[in-house]
Amino acid sequence: MTVEGKTVLVTGANRGIGQALAAESLARGARRVYACARQPLSHPDPRVTPLLLDVTSAAQVQAAARQAESLDILINNAGIMLPDVLADPAALERHLAVNFFGTYAVTQAFLPALIRSRGAIINILSVIALAPLPPFPSYSISKAAAFSLTQSLRALLAGQGVSVHAVLAGPVDTDMTRALDAPKSSPESVARAIFDAVDNGEEDIFPDPASAPLADSWHNGAAKMLERLLAQEAGLHP
Repeated sequence: MTVEGKTVLVTGANRGIGQALAAESLARGARRVYACARQPLSHPDPRVTPLLLDVTSAAQVQAAARQAESLDILINNAGIMLPDVLADPAALERHLAVNFFGTYAVTQAFLPALIRSRGAIINILSVIALAPLPPFPSYSISKAAAFSLTQSLRALLAGQGVSVHAVLAGPVDTDMTRALDAPKSSPESVARAIFDAVDNGEEDIFPDPASAPLADSWHNGAAKMLERLLAQEAGLHP
């Protein structure tokens, strides 16, 4: 799955990784890019169609799906990351609403189009999906849930020609990670690495120097082996 000549939709496209992914899609020759955000911005490139989309709004999700009737690549990037201590269930519910249920709702809305095009789903997750970051437990839980959703969709959709990719990134220099005191990669470099990995058919993508050292151990580890084994036993994956 290459971007050239394809139609791409990116949620949370107004800043950070989402903005970089939209720009990289254009640089790689995308035919059309739907740039979705709660406050969409105009764009000088005529190939860009800004769409109003709050992923927690069922009405806006369905409206976006009606406007983008054909689609090759769906990038679920919209997300939130707020510190908490798991004392307030509302904080966990808010993270799940955006990071998990939002990803689920958008995917389901565009799935018919992706099946028709035998397209790709790219879910922007985090290495925190594999092990929690203690100051951000609700975020960690929501990303772990979204990773399990990604793996489930991968198995269920393999027979329909839709590839499903998980992006397990380390710290990226965005507004969301401003509070993290750690070396960070640029959104632009991460966007390039994501598309390179999708071009190479990688299912689980570690797109930056902080996450890349985990790639070999993950791809050859017990968890990945079990994912493949269970999908094969269910007859859902080659």
